[in-house]
Amino acid sequence: MYGGVNGHQRYLQTAVETAHPARLVVMLYDGAIRFLLQAQEAMTQRNYEQQNHYLQKAQRILAELISSLDFSKGGEVAENLFRIYTYLYNQLVQANLGDDPSKVQHAIALLSELREAWDIVATQVETPVSAGTGEKVSLHG
Repeated sequence: MYGGVNGHQRYLQTAVETAHPARLVVMLYDGAIRFLLQAQEAMTQRNYEQQNHYLQKAQRILAELISSLDFSKGGEVAENLFRIYTYLYNQLVQANLGDDPSKVQHAIALLSELREAWDIVATQVETPVSAGTGEKVSLHG
């Protein structure tokens, strides 16, 4: 079957397989934000099953982001991201236990800021151009 759901899944799979690592981080942020918005909606509807489902999906993305940090190469940046991701993970646990949409909104705001920064990085590494010369810069030396 071409097109439809299977076509969309193949497109997404290809996009993920060919994406630069920085772009993958942006995709993970997009997914987490989408799940948090869905969790927020479930909270307003008092649909605790869906709330739990979507908050756990967002937590799994944060766990993936945590596990992908490279402290040997990332140094202080990796350490700071570790603290932020851990904080957000704990906020989502508390939001779920306390049915607290403000904690979810706070997580959305923080992830949105991080997403913007990573999107800039991803765009720069996907199309690196040397300042002033218009020449492409090699990422491999």
